[in-house]
Amino acid sequence: MNINEAFPSNYLKSSDLQGSTPTVTMSHVTTEKMGDDSKLVLYFQGKEKGMVLNKTNANNIASLYGPETEDWHGKKITLAVAWVDFQGRSVEALRVRPPANGKPAPKQEAPAREMADMDDEIPF
Repeated sequence: MNINEAFPSNYLKSSDLQGSTPTVTMSHVTTEKMGDDSKLVLYFQGKEKGMVLNKTNANNIASLYGPETEDWHGKKITLAVAWVDFQGRSVEALRVRPPANGKPAPKQEAPAREMADMDDEIPF
């Protein structure tokens, strides 16, 4: 039995990408209580799981689309897995990149039908 199936998470983790680097459309950001802390969680259009934002990923998105999270709605990012140092060991972590075409989404949005077709199929 796969432990990820035995202990499902409400939040996106690196194993959810299954080796893919999907381009997704951002929906909204919320602040959610996790233990004693509150963290930013980014949600995507048509996807169930949110991604807990760390400072690195939040700053990378802000460098593409500005610091106001409300301005991120409808914009695209590409998700990837990278190895990072965490508490003295190497672990897989989620990272955000500019959309696969290398440029931020244009200011004018494509029709909703075309936008939905552009999202990769990923299992979250």
